[in-house]
Amino acid sequence: MKPDRLAVAFLGLHPDRRRDLCARHGGPRGLIAAVRRGRVEGIDPGMVTSARERTAALQGCGVHPVFLGDPDYPAALAAIADPPDMLFVRGTLPVVPSVAVVGTRRSTAYGRGLARAFGRAIAAAGWALCSGLARGIDGEAHRGTLEAGGIGVGVLGCGSDVVYPREHAGLIAGLGRSGAIVTEYPPGTAPHGWRFPPRNRIISGLSRAVVVVEAGTTGGALVTAARAAEQGREVFAVPGDVDRESSIGCNLLIRDGAIPVLGPDDLVEALSLVLGPALPRAGSGRVAIPPSGVSLEDLGALIGLGGVALLAWLGRAELAGSIRVDGSRVYPGPG
Repeated sequence: MKPDRLAVAFLGLHPDRRRDLCARHGGPRGLIAAVRRGRVEGIDPGMVTSARERTAALQGCGVHPVFLGDPDYPAALAAIADPPDMLFVRGTLPVVPSVAVVGTRRSTAYGRGLARAFGRAIAAAGWALCSGLARGIDGEAHRGTLEAGGIGVGVLGCGSDVVYPREHAGLIAGLGRSGAIVTEYPPGTAPHGWRFPPRNRIISGLSRAVVVVEAGTTGGALVTAARAAEQGREVFAVPGDVDRESSIGCNLLIRDGAIPVLGPDDLVEALSLVLGPALPRAGSGRVAIPPSGVSLEDLGALIGLGGVALLAWLGRAELAGSIRVDGSRVYPGPG
């Protein structure tokens, strides 16, 4: 591990101030030395000892650090204008493309049901789902993904060992097993309000596209959509009643150029143009098509897709060489 960089993370600074101080003092080692000598205003020199102790205990809590520049640092996130200099990860970061599904905490039953359906469809198409794990839309999308045996990435505004919100303890545990919990804050960091807006750039930065299910005129979902647009990601939004508070944000996004999506099949078809082909998953493994082939109907039941979504997947998989379609049967492809 890189003890000076980790110790800086445990000082509890805002990411912007941390980067500024590191630049001013010649890097993490220089900053730690300056703090130890009492030359950094607002940071008690005793915090260095505490930070080093917490760094030494890091390996025992199931969380591992990933530094910007490391081979396993997500390439998509590294390419944004302001990537975190380090991530604390519980679980395993996915190698398949990720789709962010976000929305308001004050969601409707309709929005929550749609988010869950989106989560299942994204999992069935073989992509990972990313969100901020907030109440409402975010949590329901992840529930759908876990139900379908998919991969999820939850980006927290606190330490990865902190369960927030409390009712998402099961979701966080599930993501730690089948995906990853990610944050730029070290273990033990409390979920204070100022820590949440910076995490939105990580949600969009990890993802190839952002889907907003429900949103009012303010809130984290719109911030994530704005960051996605700045980062060159596609933004999708679900249209809704013009006088419904939870639809205003989505309708404004569509007015300003976001792509409207009308349901899970429509979303998978639209995402396939952005993400390209991806094999679906069944449980914990890839779907295996026997040499004798399967019917289109049986394949649709196997991977949980139908109609336009199934046709979109077939087109992507055949183009990638993963399958061969002959009439009404599907066979393994040469690729």
